[in-house]
Amino acid sequence: MRIYAPAGEVSASMNGRAVSLTALAGKRIGVLDNRKPNAGLLLNRVANQICERTGAELVLIESKNAAIAAPDEVMGRLTKEVELVLTGSAD
Repeated sequence: MRIYAPAGEVSASMNGRAVSLTALAGKRIGVLDNRKPNAGLLLNRVANQICERTGAELVLIESKNAAIAAPDEVMGRLTKEVELVLTGSAD
């Protein structure tokens, strides 16, 4: 019988301050939906709430296959057109 311990390296946590709401004013936000169930819904709602609270603008919504990296053209558009990208996973 083999027993595997899920222990790993522990490092000092990086403490930093959250970005102030005014720092996002006028910024362009993009969403990268991985097409998992509810991911697009969740990401769009979060993006819209950020826009309402900060004065940012949701300008780009892209999608990709969850199992593979986003295509170069999608990453290129995100890189050129937005300052903040929201992406994640949802089930």
